[in-house]
Amino acid sequence: MQEKCIKHIRRRQLADGGWNIYHGGPSEINACVKAYFAMKLAGHSPQAPWMCEARATILRLGGIPRCNTFSKLYFALMGVFPWKYLPSIPAEMVLFPDWAYFNIYQMSSWSRAMLIPLSIINHFKPTRTPPPAKQLHELYPCGTEGMDFSLPRSERFFTWRNFFLRCDTMLKWFETVGFRPLRERALKQAEAWMVERMGEGSDGLAAIFPAMLNGLIALEVLGYEEDHPVFQKAKADFEDLFVDDPEDFRIAPCFSPVWDTAINAIALAESGLDPAHPALRKAGEWLYSKEVRLRGDWIKQNPEAEASGWAFEYNNVYYPDTDDTAMVLMALRLISPENPEAADAAFKRALDWQMSFQCRDGGWAAFDKDVMKGWLEDVPFADHNAILDPSCSDLTGRTLELLGYLGWDKRDRRVVRALTHLRKTQCDDGSWYGRWGVNYIYGTWQVLRGLKAIDYDMTEPWVRRGHDWLASCQNEDGGWGENCNTYDDPTLKGRGPSTASQTAWALMGLCACGDLDSAGVQRGLRYLVDTQNADGSWTEDEITGTGFPKVFYLKYDMYRNNFPLLALATYANMRGGIFRPTQHADLKADSRLGVYPRLMNLAPQLKEVFSGVFNTAGTRAS
Repeated sequence: MQEKCIKHIRRRQLADGGWNIYHGGPSEINACVKAYFAMKLAGHSPQAPWMCEARATILRLGGIPRCNTFSKLYFALMGVFPWKYLPSIPAEMVLFPDWAYFNIYQMSSWSRAMLIPLSIINHFKPTRTPPPAKQLHELYPCGTEGMDFSLPRSERFFTWRNFFLRCDTMLKWFETVGFRPLRERALKQAEAWMVERMGEGSDGLAAIFPAMLNGLIALEVLGYEEDHPVFQKAKADFEDLFVDDPEDFRIAPCFSPVWDTAINAIALAESGLDPAHPALRKAGEWLYSKEVRLRGDWIKQNPEAEASGWAFEYNNVYYPDTDDTAMVLMALRLISPENPEAADAAFKRALDWQMSFQCRDGGWAAFDKDVMKGWLEDVPFADHNAILDPSCSDLTGRTLELLGYLGWDKRDRRVVRALTHLRKTQCDDGSWYGRWGVNYIYGTWQVLRGLKAIDYDMTEPWVRRGHDWLASCQNEDGGWGENCNTYDDPTLKGRGPSTASQTAWALMGLCACGDLDSAGVQRGLRYLVDTQNADGSWTEDEITGTGFPKVFYLKYDMYRNNFPLLALATYANMRGGIFRPTQHADLKADSRLGVYPRLMNLAPQLKEVFSGVFNTAGTRAS
């Protein structure tokens, strides 16, 4: 396995000797140091040419001192970074009551899942020091003797950052003198919190790699033996992320079966697959079986809602989210269930759950409600750029899309508040930021599609500005593309090599504005048809999914196929005068779900429409 891991790392080394965190991106300091350290631990000589090239790039980028807190913490575990320069993560934070101005439920769900086990690790500070030959002294540009690697303070005296850094100094002093009256109680509660969320109904702590890794380390330092059931389950869940191909080994950050199934079902149904088709029914029944009925962490910020919703992974009952729930409901509306009565009840329950998550600003966030206290971003251990879970334009647009398909009135107060949120979050150039997809193309597409679904006037000036920005980003080849670097530098928004998924998003956004016959839409359609592979798929190396902006990104392998299919179906449907193939007219606010109408078979229509559009020689018309 080690040999496969090293081959994986070597295969991805860039020409300048470094490693990036997304396809086509520049060398990134955290990735570079981790890759270098892994190869050195595996026995690669620092004098090997590829190691010298890597080291030169690392030093050019600032070396280990420029890594983020989470990387430095892992280096401290391995004895190559001093613990004293890491910000304290006090376990006592789990004791803060829910009514306190700060408590762990004021942080994003993924931050809680990462930080609670880290607070246990921070207490014990386990260290496995490598032999001198495996140390990383050469990755400190100015050496380590007498150097201070403390986090820098703000120039102004009175800032949240400086306040928290002073608190960190005080916490470290308490550690030194041994004044920790609540530590034992806090450790017990942190352990119980963590173990509970590793249990039944969860494929690991929060079912994401960082939290699961931290949880395993925390269990070990707490003294759990390898044969303990909790440790065995945590280890098995973690190893399920391993992808061991014949020539490669890698670790997935998480699984996305609910999300993928919902999008695939929508794309197939809107392309003409009968709503009672066995494949769709099977997908629908599986999705219904994954409805979350446990009141997880979200109840702290949203205590009145009945438990429902869907999570991203196979099993993650503590953390359903609004993004998956909206997408699943849009899929289920297109599927004729075998048990309509049970399906109606689940649909209504999940819709009520979704609506209960509307935040104070009128938008929807992912996992929690109103987790947006900006001062928390200055906490020293919050440099993973995702300690909050604020409302997002893309999630708000998706929720509006769902409500539009269900016949909600755009004058409903909840819809009006969502529209206000979208107007406030629009960028000056007309685009919208995409939190969960790369990036402004994703956000702008989803908002425009949501506005069209809710029957908003798509000729309004602010809407047209979104349309015009999207149209202006089209590449010479007819497609659209945008790189992950737009999270670091928004002036680069809308630029990048064309991809199938981003071209599909842009096309759906423009179609939502009624641009079916425009030259841009026709060129975009031609791009998708001309770049389709013989087996019906599209090739896409770029990453178009977002985990934590600027920190890590997600490659959804199905995006390259399901979104182009959905875009082509959307165009064909709208060409035939259909935007919402099904609509539950009686599923308006506070009403019960009605029958599941049949979706008209659009496959012949798709073929007819595209045969008419692409009638020049050399194109794959249908």
